[in-house]
Amino acid sequence: MEKKIFKIDAAGQKLGRVASKATALLIGKNRVDYAKNKVFNVEVVIENAGKIDIFEGKLKTVYKRYSGYPGGLYAKSMEQLIDSKGKSGLLKIAISGMIPKNKLKSRIIKNLIIKE
Repeated sequence: MEKKIFKIDAAGQKLGRVASKATALLIGKNRVDYAKNKVFNVEVVIENAGKIDIFEGKLKTVYKRYSGYPGGLYAKSMEQLIDSKGKSGLLKIAISGMIPKNKLKSRIIKNLIIKE
């Protein structure tokens, strides 16, 4: 079975809308034979990620992660993430957060291609 390719143009669209569309396609929610325990042979290509629309108030949003050790809380604002990883990195973080946390997550996220 050949790989099905979906293209999403992110120019002028909101971050969450693009991320939720891409996540649904990656997981396979649009398919008739959807199952939670399957990784489908799809590829999602997001183009113009650098032109994504982000509201100025959202740039103050803080992304946190915790190592599990005392003093191990790391926090970065959306502005800092855009400076370090770019808007494509921010989009990948958003999509990764929407995919179910199970053994298939790493295999599903490999089917995502983001182009500036």
